[in-house]
Amino acid sequence: MDTKFLIDSYQQLKSIRQNWENHWQECADYTLPRRADVTKRRSRGDKRFELVFDSTAIHAAELLASSLHGMLTNAASPWFHLRFKDEEINDNDEAKEWLESSSQAMYQAFARSNFQQEVHELYLDLVVFGTGSMLIEEDEEETIKFSTRHISEIYIQENTKGRVDTVYRYFKIPARLVVQQFGDASPRIAKIAEKNPYDEVDILHVVLPREDRNVTKLDKLNKPYGSYYVEPQDGTLLSEGGYDEFPYIVPRFTKSSTEQYGRSPAMVALADTKMLNKMSETIIKAAQKSIDPPLLVPDDGFILPVKTVPGGLNFYRSGSRDRIEPLQIGANIPLGLNYEEQRRDAIRKAFYVDQLLLAQNIQMTATEVLQRNEEKMRMLSPVLGRLQSEMLQPLIDRVFNLLLRKKQMPLAPEILQGQDIEIEYVSPLARAQRTGDVQSAVRALEILAPLNQIAPVLDYLDTDGFVKHVSQVLGVPAKILRSNEEVAEIRNQRAQAEAQAAQLAQAQQEANIAQAAAPMVKAINTK
Repeated sequence: MDTKFLIDSYQQLKSIRQNWENHWQECADYTLPRRADVTKRRSRGDKRFELVFDSTAIHAAELLASSLHGMLTNAASPWFHLRFKDEEINDNDEAKEWLESSSQAMYQAFARSNFQQEVHELYLDLVVFGTGSMLIEEDEEETIKFSTRHISEIYIQENTKGRVDTVYRYFKIPARLVVQQFGDASPRIAKIAEKNPYDEVDILHVVLPREDRNVTKLDKLNKPYGSYYVEPQDGTLLSEGGYDEFPYIVPRFTKSSTEQYGRSPAMVALADTKMLNKMSETIIKAAQKSIDPPLLVPDDGFILPVKTVPGGLNFYRSGSRDRIEPLQIGANIPLGLNYEEQRRDAIRKAFYVDQLLLAQNIQMTATEVLQRNEEKMRMLSPVLGRLQSEMLQPLIDRVFNLLLRKKQMPLAPEILQGQDIEIEYVSPLARAQRTGDVQSAVRALEILAPLNQIAPVLDYLDTDGFVKHVSQVLGVPAKILRSNEEVAEIRNQRAQAEAQAAQLAQAQQEANIAQAAAPMVKAINTK
């Protein structure tokens, strides 16, 4: 690969992204100050809250990011299942066991890695910048390594399907780490590492589809996606490799069809956030003036300086009527506080806070609480659809294939060879989208059950299918459900027990009849 082409392409993508950078910087300044390093370059450990006078937007962004984390990728509960596209195979017990074992292996890989802390940063980038990026690579110690990259490093390009398939990452790294990873590929960086090993140097990492490759070869130079590390100062190619799958996941919160990068709730609330901070600054000044007002002092009646501390003595000319008086500024602080609360409500609505939190001081039953939670989760369905296609699906595909190549997945039975696998999302947010089906089924059962006393209407209901459907929608773990064979065996034993009971009852009835007829027979015989 020609490094000049890569560097020129990076410059072109950089010019395309310029308009976004100022927007991202403003959003971060007021909503995520600790990551406000887009157009500004700050020293590590520097104060980041100099523009913030009200933290409503900061708390709202944290709440939305934490809620998405808990509703989509919660470590405490399953959030995806694997299943085969062929429904007949899904009913096979051997297939169910393999799917459950494979899902468990993936959950263990997520738990042993740094996924949970990195994915939370990804959600924060989504709700503030509208675009997030996470690099998923192999790791010798933890099998898989996740790394959420700052938006300032990432330059993206979509394919014809609207999926991001090209990422240019421009970042800084200590010179010593470059030498450790790439050796002496760059003489310039090697000299820097020798004299000042902790000085940071610029590196360009490019991942894009490899069009010119030999599909019959499996080496790194013929994989579907090319990986190129370039030293942009002198155009040195530090390393060339490849990936079997696109290693980045680049979800967008919402996106215009004419734009590459996403838009976020922080962008929607930016005007209200800036106004609220300006209003808070003004009201703080007004409150200070009301509590500690400016003083009116005669120019010749007092001996300066004027002492305003408790117990301070101020001397004035004897016989003079001049007094120290406060300057009345006429500030209407309650009006300002009312306007502030209006802006706070607008910001909370932009970040879905009114939908994520239950209203307080309202008496509700447990059923009503569940119903309200499900309704609120369904309000996020547009976000869920995009996150499933741009984040969860490529994430699960990438991890599955990495574990499969490392032989950390259970061996599939022969009956499953060549079968296509699909992903079923069972997170709380995904289940909330399907609870309407369960409610409809339960409502139908409530209506039909009383009618069955008049006519056998329940004959239309497939009870086995009803149980399977409800269990699937609610995400009931397979290990607490009996298999089809076990259910058949239980029903067979029940049928046998009922048959034996019927035989015993019939025998008892025949014995009772015989016992009742015995005196009559005896009487006839005596005659």
